Amino acid sequence: MSSNQLAMVKKDTVDVVAAKVKEFQESGELHFPANYSPENALKSAWLILQETKTGKKTGYQPVLDYCTKNSIANALLDMVVQGLNPQKKQGYFLSYGKTLVFQRSYFGTMAVTKNVAGAKTIDAAVIYEGDTVDYEIINGRIANLNHKQQFGNLDKEILGAYCTITFGEGEVYIELMTIKEIRTAWSKSQSWNNGQEVEAKGSVHEEFTQEMAKKTVINRACKKFLNSSNDASVVMQTISHDEDEVQQEIEDNANGEVLDMDYEEVQDDQKQVEKQTEEPAADESNKKVPEEKQSALEMDFVEEPEKNGAPF
Repeated sequence: MSSNQLAMVKKDTVDVVAAKVKEFQESGELHFPANYSPENALKSAWLILQETKTGKKTGYQPVLDYCTKNSIANALLDMVVQGLNPQKKQGYFLSYGKTLVFQRSYFGTMAVTKNVAGAKTIDAAVIYEGDTVDYEIINGRIANLNHKQQFGNLDKEILGAYCTITFGEGEVYIELMTIKEIRTAWSKSQSWNNGQEVEAKGSVHEEFTQEMAKKTVINRACKKFLNSSNDASVVMQTISHDEDEVQQEIEDNANGEVLDMDYEEVQDDQKQVEKQTEEPAADESNKKVPEEKQSALEMDFVEEPEKNGAPF
């Protein structure tokens, strides 16, 4: 894509989103955390998008060439409205056919839960064979969880994981999952076939079992607070579009699976990225995300007709 074409895409996407965000702020519909800069987030996203490509089935084409301007703008808007920055691994841009979507990572989910639900800290831990875990059930909630662990247990079998979310005035929420529950959640991932884990050495769940377990329990814990929030702001309108069904279709058919985990930076090696990223089983380039995953916040421009099969 030439510099002139890039400038045109930026004008019709980044600049439109920036204007829309400013409109929300001026009308009092959108408030960002003190340390969040939508301008910086959009700059980071624009740099990342210039390097982002579609999947194998569509020939690894640049998403700025292949995806519609409307979907690019909506993906950027989804990102900014939630107060997230892709540079901090709080979300990723994935192509689903001609549609670009912003998929919030679990780092992003934690950030949104803190901003929307007022969470102070969000932590997760893995339970290993030999660990001692005691807790009470009070009014249907897990309380007073006490986890004792010996260092040698870290090499033993994983039995489960839990997430602890703290709020103000001593309020604590604990989500606990057994390894069976965690594997059931994993069975929906594209790294599994018909409910059976891909046993190939180097698979995501084999290589990063502990981190994947923590990611799963954190997502479940945060989801309960996001889904039960009565916040009617544009933030919750955007979050409401991240339902499981849509997210699962994106995971299964998009240009790749993202490892949004807290691990050593290994993405510098492209071969390692390809090893950890599994391609979809079929070409979904002509299939749409349900309702094209349109943002609840309609963009104020009309998609230009495509010429000769290209966006411009």
